[in-house]
Formats: sequence, structure tokens, C-alpha cells
Amino acid sequence: MDLNFTEEQKAFRAEVRSFLDEKLPKRLSDKVRLGQRLTKQDYEEWHAILNEKGWLAGNWAKEYGGAGWNAVERHIFEEETTAASAPRIVPFGLAMLGPVLQKFGSEEQQQYWLPRILNGDDWWCQGYSEPGAGSDLASVKTTAERDGDHYVVNGQKTWTTLGQHANMIFCLVRTSKEGKPQEGISFLLIDMDDPGITVRPIVLIDGEPEVNEVFFDNVRVPATNLVGEENKGWTYAKYLLTHERTNIAGVGFANAGLSNLKRIARLEQSGGRPLIEDPLFAAQIAEVEIALMAMATTNLRVVSAAAAGQAPGAESSMLKVKGTVIRQEINALTKVAVGPYAMPFVSEALEAGSNEGPVGPDYAMAATPHYLNNRKLSIYGGSNEVQKTIIAKAILEL
Repeated sequence: MDLNFTEEQKAFRAEVRSFLDEKLPKRLSDKVRLGQRLTKQDYEEWHAILNEKGWLAGNWAKEYGGAGWNAVERHIFEEETTAASAPRIVPFGLAMLGPVLQKFGSEEQQQYWLPRILNGDDWWCQGYSEPGAGSDLASVKTTAERDGDHYVVNGQKTWTTLGQHANMIFCLVRTSKEGKPQEGISFLLIDMDDPGITVRPIVLIDGEPEVNEVFFDNVRVPATNLVGEENKGWTYAKYLLTHERTNIAGVGFANAGLSNLKRIARLEQSGGRPLIEDPLFAAQIAEVEIALMAMATTNLRVVSAAAAGQAPGAESSMLKVKGTVIRQEINALTKVAVGPYAMPFVSEALEAGSNEGPVGPDYAMAATPHYLNNRKLSIYGGSNEVQKTIIAKAILEL
């Protein structure tokens, strides 16, 4: 985005670009660019590179081992890393749990868990959604009953992204049935290796087992793993979700997707001319680009307002809605741009080293799987319909 950056901010952008040129392994950037699936080791390799530089947790204060960047610096970093086809930073420990622990966790929890997130000792996943509690998150039924120095957890979580890689899960659990549903929820940290936990992958429409079901059968969790106060978990959950929804806006991913779309439109032909010269298609690109520019500016305002440590408000719901719609529109236009190359889709071709070669040019290979996988964007993190209700109540006072 062509924003008015200061000389200091331009120098920071140049530093990020230089770092990416030197430290981003080409093997990883090629996999991201071609839409190939990343392994757990791929993510861990990139996390370690960033952590060595001190850039893994841009949203954390320096006192906790973070980069301490302001909103503009985080914007620049996201923009440059996605443009360079760097692997995404897995958000669960860094962008979700980390801020919760820093605001609500005990000093002992902060000293123990935060360094482990940065060092890669723990891979976290999110235990929020259940079969009967998705957007209506207050309906969680997974229980945690106190038994001496432990909680005994029973229930089920679902749509647990990358849970097959995780050794830890932060969970919303019901510790009381008294009062309103929101009043009986607690926030618990659970070791995935504890006896009684079963993980079952769910294969998505693009062929990848990205999400999972997680079952808890009399799992004993130390009471010291309770974050904050018992039955106050709803407050912590809302704080986490506002950070998640702002992150879901995905300005950097949208920028990278738009740049890729323009590149494809210059290469593909329509009526003997580059597709980007087609008036209708060019107008569709322009429309989504204008929306993205407006959303990027709003994203900077919202994140800047949260720089003092306060969670973003209902504005994060606005970003979640608009950001996910924009990314889906870019995915749809990309499928149109590659034309018939988007039709054949062999899931195994996305595995590095697969014998299933791509059909058509390499830029076409990821068009269909990205389109299919990103249909979820407007559902997870609280569906866009629910976000519109939040906006209506909190901002429009309807």
C-alpha cells in the first residue's frame, strides 16, 4: 500500500527486505509461492530464524522477549514477509495466547510459558469451538471439575487448526453451570500428551487434514494451569478473539494475493491481449484494490489504538468481515484469471517432492486449493454474520 511513511519507517522496510533476502530460505519461499503444503519442521525453521533476530513476536513488548514494534512497523513487516512468500507465523501461541498471558497470567505463568513460545519448546493450538459451540461460543460444554490440585476435564473440541502438531492447547472449559452461560467459563492450559486426550484429523475440501477433533476423557490438569480467575474465562476469551479477528483481516496476505493476481492477469491472454487489459476484469481488480487500501488504513488505526495494551473493540469485527471478504474475492478472481488451469486439482500435487506434477504453469497450481480452503475465512473466528451483529450492537447501537 502506498502510504506516507517516514524516513525512519522506510529505513525499517529496507532492513526487513535485506533480512528476508539474506535469511529466508529459498526452499521455504518456493513452497509458499507454489502453494505447496508446509510441514511442522518448515514452520519451526522459519520461527527459529525470526526468533534469533528478535522478530518472532512483533506484537509483544520487549520485556517479554518481543520486538516491541508499533502498529506501522508490524504492518510493514507483515507486508514485506508476505510479499517475499515467507511462511506465515503460526498465531496460536504468539498472537493469541501470548497477549492473554501478558495481560491476565500470573508472573509465574509469564516467566514459564512465554519463553517456551518464543523458543519453540511448545506448539500451541486453540480449544474454543465445539460441535455445539461455534459462533455461539458461550455454549461450550467441555467441563473441568476441581479435584484437589487438579481439574478433571471431559468433553470435545473441534476445528482445532494444526492440532496434529501441537503439544499444548489453551481451552475454554465450563467450571460452573450457575448464572449466565458466560459466567461459568474458565481458561485452562492443557498438555496434549496427558493421558485421556485423543486427536482425530478432519480432511478439508482441499484435501489437507488442517483441522482436528480433540477429545478429553478424564484428563487431569494442574490447577496452576488456570489463567486468571476461575469462571472469568469469558473475559479472557473475548480479549483473545479481538486480537484473532484483527489478525484474520490478513492485510499482508491480501496484498500478496493481489500482486499475484495482477501478475497472472498480465501473463494470461483474453482475446489476444493480456487479461489485465480487459476493461471488465481490470475494473474488478481495481474495485478490490480500492477496498483493500481502505481496509489497510483502518487496520492501522485499530492496531495503533491497541498499542497501549488494550484489546481492539468492535472495530476488529469490521476488519474481520471486510478482510475475509476481500481475500475471498481475490481468490475468486485468481481462479478466473488462470481459466481452465483452475479446473484440474490433484491434492497430492501440493506435497513437496510429489510425482503428481502441476497442470499448467506453476502460478496456476495454488489457485483452486486457495480458493477452496479460504472459503472458511468468513466462518472461523466467529462467522461474518455474527460479526455484523456485534457491529450493529456495539457501534451502531441497534
